[in-house]
Amino acid sequence: MSDEKNLGVSQKLVSPSRSTSSCSSKQGSRQDSWEVVEGLRGEMSYTQEPPMQKGFLLKKRKWPLKGWHKRFFYLDKGILKYAKSQTDIEREKLHGCIDVGLSVMSVKKSSKCIDLDTEEHIYHLKVKSEEIFDEWVSKLRHHRMYRQNEIAMFPHDVNHYFQGSTVTDSASGVLDSISSRKRSSISKQNSIQTGSNLSFSCGGETRVPLWLQSSEDMEKCSKDLAHCHAYLVEMSQLLQSMDVLHRTYSAPAINAIQVPKPFPGPVRLHSSNPNLSTLDFGEEKNYSDGSETSSEFSKMQEELCHIAHKVYFTLRSAFNTISTEREKLKQLMEQDVSSSPSAQVIGLKHALSSENSRDDNRALVHQLSNESRLSITDSLSEFFDAQEVLLSPSSSENEISEDDSYVSDISDNLSLDNLSNDLDNERQTLGPVLESGGDAKSKRRSCLPAPCPNASNISLWNILRNNIGKDLSKVAMPVELNEPLNTLQRLCEELEYSELLDKAAQVPSALERMVYVAAFAVSAYASSYFRAGSKPFNPVLGETYECIREDKGFRFFSEQVSHHPPISACHAESGNFVFWQDVRWKNKFWGKSMEIVPIGTTHVTLPAFGDHFEWNKVTSCIHNILSGQRWIEHYGEIVIKNLNDDSCHCKVNFIKAKYWSTNAREIEGTVFDKNGKAVHRLFGKWHESIYCGGSSSSTCVWRANPMPKGYEQYYGFTQFALELNEMDPLSKSLLPPTDTRFRPDQRFLEEGNLEEAEIQKQRIEQLQRERRRVLEENNVEHQPRFFRKSNDDCWVSNGTYLELRKDLGFSKLDHPVLW
Repeated sequence: MSDEKNLGVSQKLVSPSRSTSSCSSKQGSRQDSWEVVEGLRGEMSYTQEPPMQKGFLLKKRKWPLKGWHKRFFYLDKGILKYAKSQTDIEREKLHGCIDVGLSVMSVKKSSKCIDLDTEEHIYHLKVKSEEIFDEWVSKLRHHRMYRQNEIAMFPHDVNHYFQGSTVTDSASGVLDSISSRKRSSISKQNSIQTGSNLSFSCGGETRVPLWLQSSEDMEKCSKDLAHCHAYLVEMSQLLQSMDVLHRTYSAPAINAIQVPKPFPGPVRLHSSNPNLSTLDFGEEKNYSDGSETSSEFSKMQEELCHIAHKVYFTLRSAFNTISTEREKLKQLMEQDVSSSPSAQVIGLKHALSSENSRDDNRALVHQLSNESRLSITDSLSEFFDAQEVLLSPSSSENEISEDDSYVSDISDNLSLDNLSNDLDNERQTLGPVLESGGDAKSKRRSCLPAPCPNASNISLWNILRNNIGKDLSKVAMPVELNEPLNTLQRLCEELEYSELLDKAAQVPSALERMVYVAAFAVSAYASSYFRAGSKPFNPVLGETYECIREDKGFRFFSEQVSHHPPISACHAESGNFVFWQDVRWKNKFWGKSMEIVPIGTTHVTLPAFGDHFEWNKVTSCIHNILSGQRWIEHYGEIVIKNLNDDSCHCKVNFIKAKYWSTNAREIEGTVFDKNGKAVHRLFGKWHESIYCGGSSSSTCVWRANPMPKGYEQYYGFTQFALELNEMDPLSKSLLPPTDTRFRPDQRFLEEGNLEEAEIQKQRIEQLQRERRRVLEENNVEHQPRFFRKSNDDCWVSNGTYLELRKDLGFSKLDHPVLW
């Protein structure tokens, strides 16, 4: 029996449909839903090489482009390549390369769509014909299983097959060289199978020990590092040759005919990364053989880029090899511990040793992590001194006309001390509100009552596999996956750097105000950098939260105004600004990644100048969600407009990049005047700092605060986040009973009581379902208490919350029982 015929044993489509009616209704529901394609399971193997598949498919354009375009796809040995045409495939001019064995594959039969989630990218494919769709799905299933079997047998060869989405070297030669060795090994494996030629066999028990004992991996890693060193030496020599060539043909020649001609533009070492210097040769004197020189220099550039790619992929291969070896050792340790009669003693000794080591190194880790976050050497050059005040519009205009790299000389000893001192002197107090509220300054906590729990024993795949492509806001999750904050408090986190709005309210220039507002919009994402490992609690309908910060000069409150769809509204004000927004999130899981698409608009007014700014939010994506270290990226474009003044607007682009890419987490922004002319340019990283200026000088507009000590143990919270759920005894009597800080499941999680937190979470969710059922039975629509819908369908404050707070007004109201 062939491998393809045996696919039915282990390779099937798992439908998320829960229909329990007739077979026809099940089939219809299955076709309308995303279905996950499973791979090899248990000790099964798949050794028969599937036939090659090729043809044109529709591929969804990568962000920020929209729509679909036709691409030629070539599937061979579990590797899916694509390019514009078959000729480009043959010439290895590839647009991308996908290892289907390492991807999560899901299909939607009704729309004839195929999705491949590789963690780094989500590929959306579409087929016009149902016949072709079925053919491609079948072939992809076979190739996926074949590839997964090879990965299981030869995990150290993964990087030889797949070297990123942009292929620079010929992959066919690598495939052939490795396949010959694998065929011989596979033939040996098949020869020991007794009495049957079935491709599914329980050969794992004989294969795994040999794999663990193999020393080839570390030898290969050593060779990779040696090759990388050779490549770096070659790059150094090439750079020296380029410098010599430049100097030779830039010097005056006695017998040459001098023809003044500008050198063909600045040569950047990277197309979009402001971290790298720019080779700007300005206007040089070229000679009669200038074209030959230019051609030779271009060849050197191409060779330099080619070697740089080799260095990257070699280091990536070495890294993955080391990771594989680490997993081997981990498996061996687990086997030894589990088989030992004193496993418990060993486990306790290991835990004690780890804790002692953690205590010894905690101060150093804290110091290094903060230095890493504060240091701008990771994101900027260290060559020039940046001013700590915004440049004047005239100087910025001059800078914009220069090279667009935005970077030349920035020192790493920048600080916002001047800005902070100015704000301390200029910030207006809250006046009557704080006086009547009775809040007093108190020392804030620096850590949570208990560290975050270990959620490694939770199988996210079992929870999420039936929800591919669906909105996850309705999916119940174990409490261990939450952090002890909820969405209403997350909205308040966006005000952590409210001093940027205070500063904007003090500057007379509309262009400079726009710079500070743009920096504030970007700073809202900074706290998410260390928070990819957990999710906030979902607020129940009618839940509220308030945060009054006399040290920052603002008062904030929020309310969950809708449950289906879930909408959170908030309002904040100070003597310098008013801030409000209503947001709902669509969370979609694609197999290895989860996209978070926000819907809503953020508003800020500066009463001193009559400004009313509004902007959108960008898409967020959590990668590697099922295994390894999760990481988050934000991508998209924020457009900031002043509705009361059309003299300027701003666009900020969050660059989409791979985790290890040099331009990961970067932003680039531009402030335009009313004529569309660029006046200010912004650049930096959304989790570190933002700078304004051009190539000759730059201004530090914002920098993230240092992380608190031990933040890794406390959900990656910033100091501001640590304080959000803190219950102040002085203000406890002033809060409505619907305030998030009274929510028991969230409080139990914060205190480390997981069992009670899960019980309370389920009880609160059941109470919400019962309240909703009562409303529906009586045909009553929920009315938010502190917000109302405006003419443009935005939720805005109705002005009652702060008034009620003044004289214990909440105690005189009837409140729903939320928990």
